[in-house]
Amino acid sequence: MSTRLTNVVMDASDLTTIARFWKAALDWEITYEAPDEVVVSPPGDDYGVDLIFVPVPEPKTVKNRIHLDLASRSSNDQQATVERLTSLGATPIDIGQGVVPWAVFADPEGNEFSVLEPRGESADTGALAAIVVDAANPPLLAAFWTEAAGWPIVRSNARMADLRAPSGRGPWLEFVQVSEPKQVKNRVHLDVAPWAADDQAAEVARLEELGAKHTDVGQRDVIWVVLADPEDNEFCVLSSRD
Repeated sequence: MSTRLTNVVMDASDLTTIARFWKAALDWEITYEAPDEVVVSPPGDDYGVDLIFVPVPEPKTVKNRIHLDLASRSSNDQQATVERLTSLGATPIDIGQGVVPWAVFADPEGNEFSVLEPRGESADTGALAAIVVDAANPPLLAAFWTEAAGWPIVRSNARMADLRAPSGRGPWLEFVQVSEPKQVKNRVHLDVAPWAADDQAAEVARLEELGAKHTDVGQRDVIWVVLADPEDNEFCVLSSRD
């Protein structure tokens, strides 16, 4: 039995604007568009994680606990990416990062993200270098998510832990220690899905045994199951699929 990471889901006030920003930011494609959901997908199958945007009435009020890091191939590429994102509507922001080699931005709805300096570990990620999750205890959270995402832990210490897809391609899943507690429902969350041969209810029960718990975010009658991980980050277990 297993589940695997399939989507990063962002709440949106203006679905069309934010989806088109990220399509352009990553040079990905819109593969599904409806009034209640827009899917932005990477090219090919190797990079494996879609971005999904869903409309919500609530505005963003606090720093997101999950953000995206974008890759760059050289110093010139990083600068060109920064300039291109600014022209698309991104805004440089200060979240207390100090002097760092990466650039920190907010997208048009205030979602934080970074443009990384060139890194060897981003050589096979594509445009999306990492999905970064704030954590009180990175090793503990990584131990849960290696089971939920189906990605092995590549490195781990008290301050950070990194997971990578078994293919060795696509974004990293990183857990970084922060001192701030979770305050509100996450505006960005992860989706996992069982394989077609596996049973959704059995996978939900397995994740509960690992420390997940059911949570109500107003989902009503849906075919997915909403859980929270051991640090109360909401995520969804989708229906079984290939």
